[in-house]
Amino acid sequence: MGKVWFVSGTDTDVGKTVATGWLAAKWIHQGYETITQKLIQTGSKEGSPDIRLHRELMQKEFPEDQEGLTAPEVFTYPASPHMASQIDSREIDFKKILKATATLSERYERVLVEGAGGLMVPLTPKLLTIDFVAQQQWPVIFVTSGKLGSINHTLLSFEALKTRGMVLSHVIFNDWHLLPDEKIDEDTFAFLAKWLHREWPETELLRCPKLF
Repeated sequence: MGKVWFVSGTDTDVGKTVATGWLAAKWIHQGYETITQKLIQTGSKEGSPDIRLHRELMQKEFPEDQEGLTAPEVFTYPASPHMASQIDSREIDFKKILKATATLSERYERVLVEGAGGLMVPLTPKLLTIDFVAQQQWPVIFVTSGKLGSINHTLLSFEALKTRGMVLSHVIFNDWHLLPDEKIDEDTFAFLAKWLHREWPETELLRCPKLF
């Protein structure tokens, strides 16, 4: 049985999809059989554009994409899953999602499950993403950047993980973001590196280069 990681981040535009595809490609290069999954895809009428970007970065295709295992729940409206579900008048099938994840973990050593938005995004009016992930006991890979304000969002997310006793396995610092400032970027990376060393010493810090 393979291991499952959940990929989250500060917000919608932090670059989780790029970071997920980049890490998956990195792990494959290191010799690990790795596949990615989108927990819930919104804003699509068919399939997952996020999975397609993963495949572009991984330079590999998977039969599980055609089986529907890597994007088991797709909603049309580009919004939070709880809202997209309501607009499509269809409840999220969590059993279907978890069955797909279990199947992927039986076939591959490592499974990266990319979420939508940040940790506190509601999946239903009563269930937050972070609580769903905590129920599965998935370790978290957190994507951040040097965008002004990201330190605040990042540390708040870390506190939420710590409160629930969750594992923060990796932090990926994404060098691409919408408002680059070299001084702020480098200072943010250095600050987070020191913070992790002190507060989360077992967490691995990775840096995703500008890929586009």
